[in-house]
Order: sequence, then C-alpha cells, then structure tokens
Amino acid sequence: MANPEAERLGREVIARLRAAGHEAMFVGGWVRDRLLGREQDTTGDIATSARPEDVRALFPRTVAVGEQFGVVIVIEGGLPFEVATFRADDAYVDGRRPTSVRFTGAREDAQRRDFTINGMFLDPESGEVLDWVGGREDLERRVVRAIGDPRTRFTEDKLRMIRAVRFAATLGFTIEPETAAAMGAMASEIGVVSRERIGDEIVRILLGGGARRGIELLSATGLLLEVLPEIEAMKGVEQGREHHPEGDVWMHTRLALAGVDRSPLRTEPLALGALLHDVAKPVCAERREGKITFYGHCERGAEIAAEICRRLRRSNAVADRVAWLVENHLRHVNAPNMRVATLKRFLRQEGIEELLELCRIDAEAANGDLTWFEFCRAKLGEFGREEMKPARLVSGGDLIALGYRPGPRFKQILGAVEEAQLEGTIASRDEALALLRDRFPRVD
Repeated sequence: MANPEAERLGREVIARLRAAGHEAMFVGGWVRDRLLGREQDTTGDIATSARPEDVRALFPRTVAVGEQFGVVIVIEGGLPFEVATFRADDAYVDGRRPTSVRFTGAREDAQRRDFTINGMFLDPESGEVLDWVGGREDLERRVVRAIGDPRTRFTEDKLRMIRAVRFAATLGFTIEPETAAAMGAMASEIGVVSRERIGDEIVRILLGGGARRGIELLSATGLLLEVLPEIEAMKGVEQGREHHPEGDVWMHTRLALAGVDRSPLRTEPLALGALLHDVAKPVCAERREGKITFYGHCERGAEIAAEICRRLRRSNAVADRVAWLVENHLRHVNAPNMRVATLKRFLRQEGIEELLELCRIDAEAANGDLTWFEFCRAKLGEFGREEMKPARLVSGGDLIALGYRPGPRFKQILGAVEEAQLEGTIASRDEALALLRDRFPRVD
C-alpha cells in the first residue's frame, strides 16, 4: 500500500511542475509496487520535462545530486523526491554512468531504463499508466525482463545484473530467459562495480524476504562465484547425517536463509550471520576415524565473515556483530553445563537476541533439535536483566576508602564480587565486604 503522506507530497511536487507548464509523472519502482499492491516505504521518483535549472527555480529546497544527468532531489515536507528530466543516455564507459545525456520526452526516457517493470509512468491526476515497454504485461506474467537488448542494459550498468536477481527474489518473479542468458555471459564483468554498491544489493536481497531464492539465482547466473566465492564453495561439502540430514553445507545454508525469510527479527547482522555461519566448513572439513569433522570452523568462520563484510563495505559495527555471531553460533550447546555466572554473562551480551535467533534458524535448517535454544530462551526469561547484570555492591572507590592500594588487583577483586553476585552467594554490601575480608585481605 502507498504511504499516504509521501504520495500527497509527491502529488504536490508534480502539481507545481505542471502548473509551471512542464510534464511530470511518477515513474519506476514506486509505480511498479503500487500496481502490485505492495508496501511502499520510499517516496516516489518523478520524471519531468523540466530541466534541472527549472526544477531548482520552482522549489526552495533542492539538492543537486546528479544535475549533469538531469537529476535533482527536491525536499518537500521533509521528504526527498528524486526529480529527473526525461533523457536519453549516450555511451557508458565506466559500467555505471553515461558520458553525457540529452534531454528528450517520456517515451524515449522509458527506453533507457533497466527493466520493463520499472519503466512505467503514472499520471497522478488521471490514474493512467503510460507503458511503452510492456511492463504491465510482465507484471502479470511475473517476469523480470531487460528493456531492449539485455547485454546493452547490463553494459551500461553492470550492477543491474544483481538488481535483476533482487527484483526476482523479492517479488517472487522469474528472470526472462534472454535476460538471464546475458547475465550468465556477463557475470565475470561484475567486478567493475564498486564493492559498496554490490554489498548494498546483497544486503537488500538478504533482507527482502527472498534471501534463499536470491542466493540460488546468484548462483544459477554465475554471479555468486564472482561476488561470494566462499558461498559457492559450500556446494558438495558433505556433513554428518546425524546432525545434518538435509544434505551438504550449500543446502543447509539455503535452508538457513529461508529461515531468515520467515524470521520476525530480520536484521542485517542476522541475515549475514545466517549466510556466513558455516562459511569456514569448506576449508575446515576433515575425515577423522570415518567421521566428517569441521573443527575450528566457528573461529575461522568469524575471521572469514569479517573479511567478507569488509569486502562488501559493511560498517564496522555490522562486521563486528556478524563475526561475533559466526564465532558463537554453537556456544549455546554448552549452556546447560555452564556455571550460573558464566551462563548469565553469556545471556546478557549485547546481540544475544540475534544470536539465539541464529541458533534457532541453524537448528531448524539441520536436524530440528531446539533443546539448547529452548534452554537458553527459558533461562533468559527466568533470570531477568537485573539478575544477569546486578548493580555493583562495591566499587574501586570503595576499595580505596577501605585502604586497598590501586592496581591490577582491583580488577580481580571486583570480578570476584560480581562472580559471587551472579552465582547468588552474596546479595548485599555487607556480604560483599565480608567476602573481601575473607578472600582478599588488605596488604599494608
């Protein structure tokens, strides 16, 4: 469904352009999603006959993000609207942008866009959809098809190959055969695209509700081998049937991504964690006494996951969280044998909700045994936040006041007091002081 306020403001932008004698319409993905009845979480793009200087003259708040290509951001009611002049593009030499553009009309503008389902215009006054590229028919057929010659479209912007996968995965569409064939033939050229743009598209695939389908399409078109060869390497890596009756690591990872698609907690670290939690199994796989083992794959996987996140230009916070998730995704198995204090420290960690969700997804993608996950969930509810991270009974200042000399010993003393709190053996300041006198006599 459309965002009513964003649509109202977009209509106002269009109305002002038209009042000044220019053509103006909604265009692109916003039109596509409206026709599909999908939730629209962005403002609508607007195409117009107005030149960039005309747009800037009509609106008090604008940002020139690509004026040489006819694109101006108009800020209306605090929301950004991309307003682009109808144009045709000249040659592309960097696989991303045209060397120059010439301003044209709407029909010719439609021909330079990426896919038919994104090449339609909507007149907000009449409700008429202007479709010169067959977009409505492809929506009905649930097909992603390049406009015109797919090799030409992908030569213009190589990232469009991954975008085709994203649209097909998130919309539940297929990729038209000629378009898919061009992607397969040109997959090796994706490396000219910046890693940040590739990373952004990969994350959008993982978070778009079609993560499993997206990874499968990336693999089928040869793009996965180019952008995430570590995932492609999972194919054929056998696992023990006792814990993994589903099959090899590739199958397990795809099932985990399907779990992300169903998860109520769909975050970037969780999605990347599900994709990468077994990323080191191909390099750690061994046969010992007839059994398949993957010793060290959690620790090595954390290193590889961090490298991949950096390669995809994810933020440091995301990279750190993903590496932590990968390293600890089997730690909950030991939870029933942990000391109470250790268990509380484990469950109070920042990111524990993502970690436990990854543990659940991992288990359901394997033999379905949720015993350890359910144990941790129960304990998390039983303990409560205050019990897992109790207020300090003594501080460093207290130790100084009691006559202890500042130094490395302070950390040991305060740690012992907290340990006793977490174990439940002390609960008051007097009990903490008694522990100090008994275990840490003051050295004068």
